[in-house]
Amino acid sequence: MKEEIGTVTSWNDEKGFGFITPASGGKQIFLHINQYSNEHKRPNQGLAVTFASGKDARGRNCAVSVCPLKGHKKVSRAERQFLLSTIFSFLFFVAIGMMVFAHRLPLLIFGVYVFFSFVTFFVYRRDKYAAEWNDWRTPENTLHILSILGGWPGALVAQSKLRHKSKKVSFKTVYWLTVIINLSILIFMLTPDGSKMLNPIIENIRLGIVTVFDGL
Repeated sequence: MKEEIGTVTSWNDEKGFGFITPASGGKQIFLHINQYSNEHKRPNQGLAVTFASGKDARGRNCAVSVCPLKGHKKVSRAERQFLLSTIFSFLFFVAIGMMVFAHRLPLLIFGVYVFFSFVTFFVYRRDKYAAEWNDWRTPENTLHILSILGGWPGALVAQSKLRHKSKKVSFKTVYWLTVIINLSILIFMLTPDGSKMLNPIIENIRLGIVTVFDGL
């Protein structure tokens, strides 16, 4: 069948049909939703499409194999999950950054979340590769420990981006438990008692870093 280009010049979304006007001119041709690409969003008036001329079950002329000329793609469930995971993680880092700016948390805490998120993402990627090639797998407990230590934002993005560990209910349940544990620790750090416990730890870490650099 010869492929043509045209424009949807009328469309009744409720009834699922409309008409295409060919770019080459001539009569409008009938379009039914059943002949439209299911990988794209539903058509609308003014949409440029490619199509072929065919006949329906009653032998009437109609457009078949109709597809948008460009764009108009559906957003898949996986893409939506990745977008939401990325936004959620980004907003979390913004919140941590604001607390650092307001001197509610030390900068080191922000660095810890960034570091462990990157490490966790790459460990997930390594584990997915290992699963595909029957290589040595990363224990699930290791992934959960990384989440508790602050890598849960990276784990969240990895699960949706890599489609790894995203459907196993038992794993997801424990994962969200690690998120709750980590956030509970973070909230405790914001309290006066938590701040008193945190300050000596931060100071010891700072002194340790200084000592290491002085020895270089």
